[in-house]
Amino acid sequence: MLEEAETFYASAPQELTPWLAGLGLAQTIAGADAHAGPAMIVHPADGQTLLAYPDADLRHVHDAVAAAAGAFPDWSSTSWDERRVLLERFADALWEHRQTLTYLVAAETGRPLRRAFSEIFFSVDYVRTIAAQHLAEVDYSRAGIRARLVHRPLGVAVAIAPWNGPVILAVAKLANALLAGDTLVLRPAPQTPLSALYLGMLGRDIFPAGVLNVVTGDAAVGAALVEHPDVAKISFTGSTDTGRKIAAAAAPGLKRLTLELGGNDAAIVLADADPEAVANAVYRISLENAGQFCAAIKRLYVHESLYDEVRDRVCAMAQTAVAGSAFDPASTLAPLQSAAQRARVQGFVDDAVGRGASVIGPALEGGGEGFFLPPVLVEGCQADFAIVAEEQFGPALPIMAFTDEAEVLAAANANQYGLGGSVWSSDVERAIAIAEKMRCGTAWVNQHGAFSAALPMPFAGQSGIGMDYAHFGVAEHSRAMLINAKL
Repeated sequence: MLEEAETFYASAPQELTPWLAGLGLAQTIAGADAHAGPAMIVHPADGQTLLAYPDADLRHVHDAVAAAAGAFPDWSSTSWDERRVLLERFADALWEHRQTLTYLVAAETGRPLRRAFSEIFFSVDYVRTIAAQHLAEVDYSRAGIRARLVHRPLGVAVAIAPWNGPVILAVAKLANALLAGDTLVLRPAPQTPLSALYLGMLGRDIFPAGVLNVVTGDAAVGAALVEHPDVAKISFTGSTDTGRKIAAAAAPGLKRLTLELGGNDAAIVLADADPEAVANAVYRISLENAGQFCAAIKRLYVHESLYDEVRDRVCAMAQTAVAGSAFDPASTLAPLQSAAQRARVQGFVDDAVGRGASVIGPALEGGGEGFFLPPVLVEGCQADFAIVAEEQFGPALPIMAFTDEAEVLAAANANQYGLGGSVWSSDVERAIAIAEKMRCGTAWVNQHGAFSAALPMPFAGQSGIGMDYAHFGVAEHSRAMLINAKL
């Protein structure tokens, strides 16, 4: 996989603006272009290059929902196998156009090309894996009664995708909805509209008109989609605060919800853990990608006997970080998505330092005007520091020593979120016993953030409602129905 990514550097666009204009990106409504006025986003790796795209308004919302509602009767009556075949064709299209999609993700997120390509690679697998799912009927028949539980499509679904995984989290929602027999309106985050527009254009030759619609837009567009009376289902990935607003707006219509919200994952490193493995995971998942992963390690608790070694190993890796163009092979570090996000993360660090914490990390060179921050560890934090209690979503990680396992478990669980957590130890059974006591949707052992479309993704606390992936994500886009016949 990574070998192919290296070949993309040689043919990468030298100037993003004319290359992007040549793609002819447009909203997709009812299988065709829906013309919209121009808007701009900033390329995060340089903070200067303006990228133009067509931005939707409320008229597009009504047109897209109407197109999806009109397509629903025919689409919902197709067979499961027919829908699966078309999703496989969509996965083929993603793979065929992987280079263009990689460039689009790099352009809108600023991530190094290698990371952008890995998202496309796994997106193809996600679509294929979800397409292979099946919702089994359950037979409840008994003497004198023939009864079975079946699954039926809901109607029009709205998918609101986040900026930190603009392709993989969009196509997972798409596959769940379309396999279940729903029609879809996809709305990407305003910071990352480019790849979603391209996904809509790819889908035109695969899905019947109106089955997949893609509109961009700001918070007003998102609110209009959530509140639209013809929408039956909303799947959202993003902040807990926004999730609460969506839940409130959806309540009057009792719309079905799948909400994957914030996370403040704790990692507990026991005295017998492998410090090298821990450091590698911490740097790769939580710092190199600027912490912009819902299930990144965001609180690191290390047994005092390993504390210095883990800290020093992570810091040594951080010294190798290179900030620069997403299209430069030497670049390894992702920028923050926006100037506002960079300022937010820097505010967490400044607050901690002002309360007595210290920062360990490189003096980052390069990056120009991009939205970069150096990957750092923050020592000397207390539980009530904002950088510990809240989700940073940036490359600044609080690291804390512990001696007592009961106390550290209590500290890990003392948080409003509950997306994921991990325990690290050479004694796997002991680690599992501790992991089972963590209050989170997924508890990993000797790994972290290891999601797969083949494994369920539950939520706990303020980290979400519903469940995603495996067959659960498809079921969340369906309604159960009991057929009960008296014989």
